[in-house]
Amino acid sequence: MVTIDYEQSISQIVAEDFPFSDLTGAPGPAIHHEPGLFLNMSGPNNDGGPDIARLATIPHGDAALGLGNSFVVDGGAPIPFINALPMGVNQDLDSPYLAPYKHFHDSLFEGRFDPTDPTALLKSAIQGINIVRTTVLEFDTTLPDAGIHNVPFVVKQANATEMKATFFIHELGDADASGNSKFLLQYAQVVQLDFFPRFDGGPGRIRWPHVSINTMEKVDDVPDLQYATLPPDMA
Repeated sequence: MVTIDYEQSISQIVAEDFPFSDLTGAPGPAIHHEPGLFLNMSGPNNDGGPDIARLATIPHGDAALGLGNSFVVDGGAPIPFINALPMGVNQDLDSPYLAPYKHFHDSLFEGRFDPTDPTALLKSAIQGINIVRTTVLEFDTTLPDAGIHNVPFVVKQANATEMKATFFIHELGDADASGNSKFLLQYAQVVQLDFFPRFDGGPGRIRWPHVSINTMEKVDDVPDLQYATLPPDMA
């Protein structure tokens, strides 16, 4: 088993409410912090089960274990459509309850983002790029032995019930100035948050897809070993 630790920090750059409110806040505040581990479990004793895992801790009260599998495809891998509308309400965009979605669907946020089709932004980011190979990592907390645990406050206010995430590591056909292959990393993640009573008489609460997407470029081949402790024969 091979482990890679990571840290994700997200700060607000720009925000807009519809209808207008004074709750969006100014640019700059931190809105997410997540230390975690990626595990490669593809050794000879895996017995055909999940070969990758992601352990994530969000310090405001959530801990998630996502399990899954990895695979490699030639060229680009299809980026799935994600339905970002809340479940447990009428999903017609003409419904007054979904007015913010309709507003930013008709007038894209910052001229580029449609909240009803969030992964369209990922697709546009790689349009026309020569991708020769893609490594796909899929994580799911609903698989056996996986799951999410939350503190009681989170359970009561906005319970995170499941997380599914797909990472795409794109190897590009062109090289950088040093002759090394260029890489892009994209991911699409959906955390289901349950809050507010349902309107349709179904069980539980309205389920809100909390969608995270990103496109990043690898900029350095040299790992930061500042905090690493290597065995003597590897130092």
